[in-house]
Amino acid sequence: MIRHLVLFKLDEGVQRDDPRVVAGEAAFRALPEQIEELRAWECAWNITDRPIAYDFAINSAVEDTEALQRYLDHPAHQAGVALWREFATWVIADYEF
Repeated sequence: MIRHLVLFKLDEGVQRDDPRVVAGEAAFRALPEQIEELRAWECAWNITDRPIAYDFAINSAVEDTEALQRYLDHPAHQAGVALWREFATWVIADYEF
């Protein structure tokens, strides 16, 4: 199995209630129903206000590297990424478990 972690940082001045953010969150929350490769899926807003914290997190799992690539290439994932590019940056980690 491959764990795919993503941490998002909203751009300066962008708030969670910004319509672009609301649409981006909705797009990512809908991915498990659209992408069969996903074996596990969690996404949520950070609940602390520490300066080093990121704002939004995705914790997901797929079977193997081929499934990860299919997930990354899936049109629904690509559409969600395009939305988030407008208002956030992110870091990722992919690892076997």
